[in-house]
Amino acid sequence: MKRIALFLLTNIAVVAVLGITANLLGVNRFLTSNGLNLGALLGFAFIMGFGGAIISLLMSKPMAKMSMGVRIINQPSNADEAWIVQTVHNFALKAGIGMPEVGIYEGEPNAFATGAFKNSALVAVSTGLLQGMTREEVEAVIGHEVAHVANGDMVTMTLIQGVMNTFVVFLSRLIGYAVDSFLRKGDDRESSGPGIGYYVSTIVLDILLGFVAAIIVAWFSRQREFRADAGAADMMGSSLPMQHALARLGGMHPGEMPKNMAAMGIAGSIGKLFSTHPPIEERIAALQSRGN
Repeated sequence: MKRIALFLLTNIAVVAVLGITANLLGVNRFLTSNGLNLGALLGFAFIMGFGGAIISLLMSKPMAKMSMGVRIINQPSNADEAWIVQTVHNFALKAGIGMPEVGIYEGEPNAFATGAFKNSALVAVSTGLLQGMTREEVEAVIGHEVAHVANGDMVTMTLIQGVMNTFVVFLSRLIGYAVDSFLRKGDDRESSGPGIGYYVSTIVLDILLGFVAAIIVAWFSRQREFRADAGAADMMGSSLPMQHALARLGGMHPGEMPKNMAAMGIAGSIGKLFSTHPPIEERIAALQSRGN
């Protein structure tokens, strides 16, 4: 709950800073003269930016179960399931968090953690991961996912996404009004509301600024992966199992995950600016620099 409260307070602070800055720069007078209320724009940016992000966070666990076909292990039916549950339990104790729900889903090698609250999260592993790795490597992957939960990464990424969304919504409409005002300069219909210049500019800027925001969010996600790798190494008392798990993943085809969950997996696409995960080689090198 503390992280959710921090999330809301940060969002409110961002909107307040935007409002104060706009007033100091005289943007409020410009907007008012062109038929737009700054308070209304800030409220709209807040709802569109943070509203969608917080709803996505709160729905993350049930959506993950449904979209990935996760089978929750309420009562282990075999020795492997009992081992998985016990491994998650051990890591949760070490990390100082509540016991997450534990699940298995059919698919290529991957695993993920999600949930709005770190004391009631979900950790799930794929059948491909269990079949393609040794127990020590699977243990390292589970430790990585529990570290994500302990670090509050789900809330952190939602916060960053919400901030970026708010800036995109606010700036695209602010610039759109400026462009429209310039294009309609001297037009007697200036007071009749925004024209085509505003709508075209807003659509284009939503796309362009959205790409910039995605690059920033992806960068933060990559840093988060390094921290989770290190967290797994700390909980296991050695970085070697995590290195071996990553090396094994490097030779596999990681399972594809829904776009809204891509950042939650152990492995992701190796794109450049938009990749949610660093290259495997960089992650292994970071662990090696820590020593064994």
